[in-house]
Amino acid sequence: MNARAKGIAKFTYKLKSNGAGYLFMLPWMIGFAVFMAFPIGWSLYLTFQKVGLTGTGFKYKYIGLQNFKDALLKDNEFTIQLLVFLQQMIFMIPIIIIFSLCVSILLNQRFPGRFLFRAIFFLPVIFSTGQVLTELFQQGAGDVPFIAQYGIDTYVSDHFSASMAEPILNILGMMILILWSSGVQILIFIAGFQTISNSIYEAVRIDGASPWTSFWKITLPGIKPFIGLNLLYTMVDLFTFPFNPIMEQIKKNMFSITTGYGYASAIAWLYFLLIMILIGLIMLFLNSSNKAGRA
Repeated sequence: MNARAKGIAKFTYKLKSNGAGYLFMLPWMIGFAVFMAFPIGWSLYLTFQKVGLTGTGFKYKYIGLQNFKDALLKDNEFTIQLLVFLQQMIFMIPIIIIFSLCVSILLNQRFPGRFLFRAIFFLPVIFSTGQVLTELFQQGAGDVPFIAQYGIDTYVSDHFSASMAEPILNILGMMILILWSSGVQILIFIAGFQTISNSIYEAVRIDGASPWTSFWKITLPGIKPFIGLNLLYTMVDLFTFPFNPIMEQIKKNMFSITTGYGYASAIAWLYFLLIMILIGLIMLFLNSSNKAGRA
């Protein structure tokens, strides 16, 4: 068999092995090519342009990397809000993951009405999206009054520096939001628990292992891939949340006379690159931990 025949055979084998996965991805790929590819490419083109509005329409002037330089070196509001938002994410992501894990452990137990409770925890994912979530928060549905009522805000301000107190108070103020953002993660963890055979728990129970020991030795290592999946999902979900201050910055600059679409596209692409870098670091960490576990 020559090299060409070997290549064709290898390609055919991969196509048969991965054909089902590509088939499931096909609707998304078609939708992306039809509805999203051109707008994304156009926004990348605008990052190198100074976009102005004239009486006859838009006027484009090529300025190279000036929009990126202005975003990183001149726009203090964008960089400061980005750093503050990253501080909040560092606190919020572990809280959401730990809360989801604890709730999923409870909902994975056998008790009457557990399907009803699973539905209750997932309902906010359906209702609290987009404009509905915005309206709910404008009506005060996301307020946490006990923070000021019991002096928690004063305690945090007195015992932490200003740079730490602000993100902590912001997170405490978004506790309702954190609860609402945990529905998908809870279902993913519950699905992860189903991949662990009950016979393993029966074996360690016969050996005298306590529930606490079986959790650390069996459950936690078994759902490690699902923890990574939830970590990625939570990060992307928070980075694209309606109340994200960076998204507000992009919208504000988009309709500003002094900045416009070009500058808004530049900070949007900087934000996108930051997200991709963080996702890459998480994937690298998960792959290294999986290799260490197999070794």
